[in-house]
Amino acid sequence: MQNFVNAFEAIRDFLELGGPVLRLIGWVILFMWILILERLIFFRTGLKTLRADAIKQWEERSERRSWYAHEIRIKIISKVSMAANQGLPMIQTFVALCPLLGLLGTVTGMISVFEVMAVSGSGNARSMAAGVSRATIPTMAGMVGALSGVFLITVLTRTAKRSIQTLEDDMGLDH
Repeated sequence: MQNFVNAFEAIRDFLELGGPVLRLIGWVILFMWILILERLIFFRTGLKTLRADAIKQWEERSERRSWYAHEIRIKIISKVSMAANQGLPMIQTFVALCPLLGLLGTVTGMISVFEVMAVSGSGNARSMAAGVSRATIPTMAGMVGALSGVFLITVLTRTAKRSIQTLEDDMGLDH
């Protein structure tokens, strides 16, 4: 129990050290990871079922050569593609937002450094230290969040494209 309390206090101290922008970055990273985990679970379970249903629907058709059949094939593939790509643009937005929020944290932290310099009238290192840490911690957090998201959004995007391409190949037109 004491370890849990110590961990909670360490996280609280870290968030206070980075200021309000760090809390915002934390929420963005949390929502980004919730969406990433949802997509990973969907790719492992729901997408396989959706693909199997699409192939079954296509193979149940007695006629697959006409223009009408071709349009139905496109519609089936499009439905699976939309389901596979759902949520990916939002994850990409969160990935792009993380470094921008880190930059916002840098700016707000440096503003507090300049305020201290204006009040004290000198470059007192101790009085500027809080502002410098408030500037660097959100920057680091934003970059870490973006880097973790960049890797996984690349994996998710490639998985979705590969899955759709395989479905198109499996639902080839009879000639």
